[in-house]
Amino acid sequence: MSKNWSLILVVAFVLGFGVYSYLDTQPNTDAPKDKAQVDTSKEDESVTLFGKDNQPVKLFDETDPRVRIVYFGFTHCPDVCPTELAMLAGALNQLDAATIEKIRPVFITLDPERDSADLSAEYAHYFHKAIEGLSAPLNVITPLAHQYGVIFRKTELKDSELKYTLDHSSYFYFLKPDGSLITKVPHTLTPAPIIDAIKTITEK
Repeated sequence: MSKNWSLILVVAFVLGFGVYSYLDTQPNTDAPKDKAQVDTSKEDESVTLFGKDNQPVKLFDETDPRVRIVYFGFTHCPDVCPTELAMLAGALNQLDAATIEKIRPVFITLDPERDSADLSAEYAHYFHKAIEGLSAPLNVITPLAHQYGVIFRKTELKDSELKYTLDHSSYFYFLKPDGSLITKVPHTLTPAPIIDAIKTITEK
């Protein structure tokens, strides 16, 4: 990634952090309102998303022991998503091969209306080849995101070719192979918190 692009990401983070901070403090009217309603059971093994070449991908599968590191966003995100995926890539670049084999970094789009499986995969691979980019119909994405408390909503953009954007919360979700939440790392401007979480989990 070029120095100029890195500088753009930092500037974008500064502009976008205020919006993210506001959104993250707002009540989520769509997500479950009670922790008891959040189901992270083995039923999640049935969740099928789609990756490169529109190939079906199971997000949860206990035959794959890797820890999932899941980030929910969208490819047209102007600031928060590229910043966070750059931080994830930075973390991956500082890990040894043995540690990387224990994790499965995944980007899941919240905007399947515009983000096909191929586009999501291409976007994720731009930041790091180890990051999977996945998409699925909204009726699959929405309950999956809400399961972990992800807040997102569509906002219309008048007089814009994009027509709309998505406001969304920004966390890295560390998940067991069955979909159970281990921990989550909030929006960060350095790879350090991601690296710390990875090492804490994989070195147990």
